Amino acid sequence: MKILMLGWELPPHNSGGLGVACYHLSKALAQHGASIDFILPYSARHSNVDYMNVHAATKLTPLHRFGAMGAYDNKGVDILDLDQVDMRDLQTMRGLQKRYIKYVERFVRKTGSPDVIHAHDWLTIEAGLRAKELTDAPLIVHVHATEFDRAGSHNGGNPIIHEIEYNGLMMADRIIAVSNITKQIIVQKYGIPADKIEVIHNAIDVDSFGDYEYDRRTYRYLEVLKNEGYTVVSTITRFTAQKGLVQLMRGAARACERYDRFAFLFAGDGDQRDELIQLSTDLGISDKVFFSGFVRGKQWRDAYSVSDVFVMSSVSEPFGLTALEAAHHDTALIITKQSGVGEILQSVLRYDFWDTEKLADQLVALATSPALRDSLKRNVKNEYARISWNDVAEKCIHVYNNMKTGEVNE
Repeated sequence: MKILMLGWELPPHNSGGLGVACYHLSKALAQHGASIDFILPYSARHSNVDYMNVHAATKLTPLHRFGAMGAYDNKGVDILDLDQVDMRDLQTMRGLQKRYIKYVERFVRKTGSPDVIHAHDWLTIEAGLRAKELTDAPLIVHVHATEFDRAGSHNGGNPIIHEIEYNGLMMADRIIAVSNITKQIIVQKYGIPADKIEVIHNAIDVDSFGDYEYDRRTYRYLEVLKNEGYTVVSTITRFTAQKGLVQLMRGAARACERYDRFAFLFAGDGDQRDELIQLSTDLGISDKVFFSGFVRGKQWRDAYSVSDVFVMSSVSEPFGLTALEAAHHDTALIITKQSGVGEILQSVLRYDFWDTEKLADQLVALATSPALRDSLKRNVKNEYARISWNDVAEKCIHVYNNMKTGEVNE
């Protein structure tokens, strides 16, 4: 099967879970015999990607637009009509997208029609529609997050991106959503028929983590606190409204009022960074909160490993790969009820993102009950061990084949 895969980032040049999911999905599809052409908006080496052909739509580096081509930058998008966009202006997202679309046009004219076009999120939807128009190949739109998720509000976000998403979802032959939460947003907010949407959850490839030895020197001070009986609570994420970090900070403060041996690690960066630093001071817990900045590679894995508890505090999280990654590094999980990963994990504690009192109760319970913490760690590993990217690939192939035969998945 010949697949034209349209994405915006791949590891190690990713700024979030989108690139990780695309990497593992494509690898699993290739292992099933798929021939994949993956088009990126930037040019870079991907030394671990030898299972598919990676094409660069521009000569820009992955650091353009502050990392991974601004994959999560939705605020500066202010032009809808591509006819008004100068594709030579690669300083704007719409200019970059137009250049990407033109590259896809040239590519399909040169290589011919694929068996399927698989486009990931709003960034590549328009290119997918253009490829479909030129080749008449079926188009799958894979929704990892909607603009409602990124805005942290089911009534907010950039109206231009909403329109791009709506047009793409309406014109797609089939839609893949990463969770039932995401499917319901697509149905309720965009009016898409539910039977057009297939829910395929993400997975984790533990083999991809390879050999790793935790370096206790990376977070030496936190290790000292752990030796003194402190519980290290972490979150590793982008510092945006979607991630519910203000509520997490307030819940942390309430937990510290009830139990004083907490240390909180906020690993990541984003437009809320200064606000969160100030909030920790205002709440009187600045001595218990540590900001590492953006982490990747060894520091990223060490951040998981130093943690006793991992919190996914998202206001709206379509899936949440970081929860699976944290569980693999032996942490107990607390996630919001608004997180899609909770559809496949049961051995976790849950709370509504706004309920800082319940979050505080759960933090204290895990800090004061090693037995509860160890039970959650042990059981959640058994749960995520039952899912794999191979299963995800098989479900995608089933969708592809059903489109070719005109059937609808149940």
